[in-house]
Amino acid sequence: MEKTLYKTRLRMKGQITVPPEIRSLLKAEEGDDLLFSTDENGRVMISRARLIPPDQAWFWSERWQHLEHAAQDDLDAGRVFEFSTVKAALAALDQIEANNAED
Repeated sequence: MEKTLYKTRLRMKGQITVPPEIRSLLKAEEGDDLLFSTDENGRVMISRARLIPPDQAWFWSERWQHLEHAAQDDLDAGRVFEFSTVKAALAALDQIEANNAED
């Protein structure tokens, strides 16, 4: 695999300019936070931080994401029902519960 190298200069106070090609790959824009990490071989990786507001963290939990994907699978497969009223939806749920109780 051919490597593409980009050069930048370390400035006073540890500042660098991230080359435009790297910013594009990261989809990073002015004001974004960047994360630097190292691996066991001493290589440095850079990524764009995707900070999740605390009040939205539940949505990104593994369990919730699994449920989101399952719901999308049902939508894609047409396993959905539409009801004109809440009363009709509740009656359908009651019927499902009654059918399950018989089994």
